[in-house]
Amino acid sequence: MKGLLARKLGMTQLFNPDGTTSAVTVLEAGPCKVLGLRTTEKDGYAAARIAFEVAPDRKFNKPELGEFKKAGLEPHRHVVEIRGYEGLEAGQELKAEIFSAGEIVDVTATSKGKGFQGLIKRHKFSRGPESHGSMNVRQPGSIGATDAARVFKGVRMAGQMGNERTTARAYKIVRVDAERNLLLLKGGVPGGKGALVLVRQSTKPQKVKGPAGKPTGRKV
Repeated sequence: MKGLLARKLGMTQLFNPDGTTSAVTVLEAGPCKVLGLRTTEKDGYAAARIAFEVAPDRKFNKPELGEFKKAGLEPHRHVVEIRGYEGLEAGQELKAEIFSAGEIVDVTATSKGKGFQGLIKRHKFSRGPESHGSMNVRQPGSIGATDAARVFKGVRMAGQMGNERTTARAYKIVRVDAERNLLLLKGGVPGGKGALVLVRQSTKPQKVKGPAGKPTGRKV
């Protein structure tokens, strides 16, 4: 499974051959450096530690600086571990060109914070009736049984919305700009402008299309 750390630059649109437009998200993917490797023999699993964005030494403590020095790299601000990433060497540079147009990827980032929100916006509840003097238009209604004399855990209620780490799956890469290390993904991805984004090869099964371009129901 390959992957990169990236910065979300924003959104734009591309013109399709038929004259229509497609909304795309622009990501500055890499360059990333391979800080270290996890092996099945030593660690029990295979993975790669990927570093992104060079930062000054004062931002790190001595153990962190020692890890970068051992790998022969400058200190980097962000480090993530990607499971199943094999065939790499410590110190190797990874750029946007490891992906190609048409590939399907998963995107992990911190979503935009929406503050304290009610049930309709936070959980997609329907509103209550607005006629005959109803006072339950945007309220939750019943939140528990009378005999329990308490509210059970996990009841969907108003509260903090957004500002949480989330993974959106199955984004199609529309274009790869290898010179500028840019990935253009179809649609909007989690996070605001400047958000740190992890782009990985998708693990979601894709439906196979038949000769007419329609899904056959089979998955790969």
